[in-house]
This record gives sequence, structure tokens and C-alpha cells, in this order.
Amino acid sequence: MTRKALPRRTILRGMGAAVGLPFLDAMLPAMATPAQAAVAKTPLRLAFAYVPNGIIMNHWNPSYEGQLGELPRILKAMEPHRDDILMLGNLTHNTGRALLDGAGDHGRCSGSYLTGIQVKKTMVDIKAGVSCDQIVAKHLGEQTRFPSLEVGMEDARQAGDCDSGYSCAYTNNLAWKSETQPLPPLLDPRAMFERLFGTGAVRSPEAKARQADYRRSILDFVNSETGKLKSALGPSDNRKLDEYLTSIREVERQIDRAEKTNAQIDPKMEKPYGVPADFSEHFKLMTDMITIAFQADLTRVVTFLMTREGTSRPYRELDIADGHHPCTHHMNKPDLIEKVVRINTYHVAQMAGWVEKLKTTKESTGSLLDNMMLVYGAGLSDGNRHLHEDLPTILIGKGGNTIKPGRRVVFRRETPMCNMHLALMERMGVHMEHFGDATGQLNLAELS
Repeated sequence: MTRKALPRRTILRGMGAAVGLPFLDAMLPAMATPAQAAVAKTPLRLAFAYVPNGIIMNHWNPSYEGQLGELPRILKAMEPHRDDILMLGNLTHNTGRALLDGAGDHGRCSGSYLTGIQVKKTMVDIKAGVSCDQIVAKHLGEQTRFPSLEVGMEDARQAGDCDSGYSCAYTNNLAWKSETQPLPPLLDPRAMFERLFGTGAVRSPEAKARQADYRRSILDFVNSETGKLKSALGPSDNRKLDEYLTSIREVERQIDRAEKTNAQIDPKMEKPYGVPADFSEHFKLMTDMITIAFQADLTRVVTFLMTREGTSRPYRELDIADGHHPCTHHMNKPDLIEKVVRINTYHVAQMAGWVEKLKTTKESTGSLLDNMMLVYGAGLSDGNRHLHEDLPTILIGKGGNTIKPGRRVVFRRETPMCNMHLALMERMGVHMEHFGDATGQLNLAELS
């Protein structure tokens, strides 16, 4: 009853390392009631995971509404988690359409996805709008170390023409801090790791080289503080801490393996630093670090651009040498449609693995997934025809028990996607009457 609670923001430090901790029982005041404990332990998190170039929709949309049963081919990997997902139909981004601006659907759809406005067709004086994730990040202010994290897996160019006169800034970013300031995503796992677990101190090139030569885990640099902390914790907290630190060490090992593999690439080729060549390995590294960031409450807002809009990335791991974007312009050729379905299915399978990780990461009130709102979707539905209505959208997680998942809900045609954004922002503590072209909030809890 007289013990002092461990500070919620406890950080283990040592030699340029800063390791935030997950919520431990020792962080609660001795006389905290169950209700107080729940409030203290369960922040709500918001994340958007974006896939490009549209979806083969007849393999995405179920033939029914209401309670989710058997899922279509593309979503099959999500069946173990269907009680945790809400499929939303008929959401539309009208501002992704041409509206007299001509070609450039890929630039417009990604630029408008979280901003809800028609971006300016230009390669120089770019103009979009503040994205909903950044409105939430600003509201949360200094409650977390990072107001938001922007994560990606491909091509972060910010200049040049990426789609019919639309700047690459539109296709290569989801988050916009202001009308003219996109927030480029981190692509390199090593850079993301050092951002999450560095102290922020500027180190000389010599100091960085020395640390790299040591080949020591970042956890080794905080080893003494870890030992002191563990001696003051109970068995349950020690188990949580061990599991958490083990996940950090495993991420490091994966990054080290990727860097060693990259070191063997032909020296005439441009070598990535710590980016795995394999898509699924890269995806797992980035999402493992996002999970750690959420677990330690380093941030509560994430945008994840899985691959950029208009990408022509081949998927040789699926024996698909053709570029993704060219395949989506299939002109109803069965072989090309099949390739797109396989790519769409592959992306969802990666997401299902992440959802499993979030679901098995336990918190005091359920799992990390229970206290999340994770949107997975695309800014185009039919990539062949560049359609902006009935956008493929699933909302994963229970939003702290404010969302009723396990259903497919089809709204009235042309329902603005921004209606969903308003509902998500409301749950994150941001009340707005207007956002983008919204006409009101989606009801995510009561519809049957």
C-alpha cells in the first residue's frame, strides 16, 4: 500500500540507447481501483495500412451482409480473425476522381486518402490538406514520445512526376502535416529501429562506427538498468518484460541478417542498408517494430504505406515477374487478373500475420488489437478502370470496445470515406464537425 508506482514513462538508457517499456503492474498506484487501472493501462491506437493499385473486387466482397462467415479468396487468410474485423462497403473518395483535372488517378487517390480533399495537380507547388492521422497526432501532443510514425516499404522520392503531372509527393506519402508538408515514411528497418530506440543524441561518425563494430545488441547497452529494474518487479511483470525485450532482440537479429545479405549484393548494384529483399520479411520487420512502439506507448498513431500507389514492383516470390501496376490494367485478360488476385491475397496474408501478433500481445484489458483501430484498404477499387467508389476497406480491432466487429456493413452508395475518418478521430478524442467531404460520422457500433 505504501509502495511507489513505477513511472509510466520509465525508459532504460545507456550509450545512446533508450528503451521504453510496456505497461507493467508496477506502474499502477498501490490503491488503484480496477476502473482506474483500466484507464491507466489501455491507450487507444490508430493505424492505417494502405495497399496500392486497387483490388479485384469480386474476390474481395462477400455475397452477403451482416455477420461474417466464409470470406472470399483474397480475404481467406483473415478467417481466423473475422470476429475482429468490420468490412465496410460503398465508401467513396469523390476527391480522387478527375473532377476536370484529367488523368492521374493514382496521384489523386493516395493524396486524398487521409486528407479527403482534391490535391493540386502539379509537380512543383504541391498542395493537399492536413491528414486525419496528423489531426489526431497534434491532439495527443506530448502524451507519447512520437506524435506519429510514418512507415513504408518502397520508394520515398518526393519530387518529379509520378502520375500524369502529379508530384511523387502525392503517391509516396499518406501523412500530411500541413497543406504543403507531407511526412515521408521510414523505409529502412535499421533507421526505424534507431529512431525508436536511440536517445536522440547526435553521435559522430566515429562513434557510430565504433558501435557498429561492437555488434552488440542495443539491449546490451541498457543491461545494467534492466537488471536493476527486474530485481524490483514481481514474477508477472518480469515475464512481460522478458517477452518484450526478447521481441526487440529478435527484430535486431532480423535486421542484422538483412544487412549481411545485402552486403553480398553485386557491388555495381545500389545496395539497400537494412532493407530485406523479401517482401514478407521486410513487412514483418516493420510491423514488429510498430507493435513494439504501440506496446511501449511510444506512439499511438501510425500510417503504413505498404507499397506506393502506381508501383510496378514485381512479386518474384510469387513467380510474378510482371509489375503490379501493369497487371492491374488487365483488360479482362484472365491470366493478368489471376496475377493481381494472387498479389492482393499475398498482401492480406501478411496483414493476417500482423493481426495475429497484435491479438496475442496481451494488455490488462484484452489484447493490443482490442485497443486498436487498424484500417486496411486501398484508394482505388477497380484498378483497371480506376474506380474510386466502394473502396476496399476493413477496420480491424475493437477500438477499446467502441466498435462492433465480425460483420459486413454496406452503406448507401457514395458514402464519403471521410465519414469513417470522423468516427475514428472521435474515438481518439478529436471532435470535428467537418472533415474533407464528410456528411457525418459512420456508426461503427450499432449497425446490424
